Amino acid sequence: QVQLIESGGGLVQAGDSLSLSCTAPRLTFNHYTMSWFRQAPGKEREFVSAVTWSSSRTYYADSVKGRFTVSRDDAKRSFNLQMNILKPEDTAVYYCAAALWGSGSSDPSVYDIWGQGTQVTVSP
Repeated sequence: QVQLIESGGGLVQAGDSLSLSCTAPRLTFNHYTMSWFRQAPGKEREFVSAVTWSSSRTYYADSVKGRFTVSRDDAKRSFNLQMNILKPEDTAVYYCAAALWGSGSSDPSVYDIWGQGTQVTVSP
């Protein structure tokens, strides 16, 4: 069974930085577009960022543009999200997701492999 394994969440203060990682030991990694989504309590899951399978394009939600940086390392089958200047509104469970030959869509329904999520909490 293919798994995505997230790590790196935690509790930080506003203005701090945090890095999330997602690994996929059994995935044909370079065939998959990788994305980060997040879900805050009482809210729908929302797109954060994506890197296409070819690494040719990256996408960011407007709310994180300029603060978050996404990257992937196909040799290590890892996918990372560097989050800087964190805000309390960034508090959510962050999920890693994969879509075979995906376009980098922000629609969660096109992603068929999901991680278990990692909690990020930003205090004021």
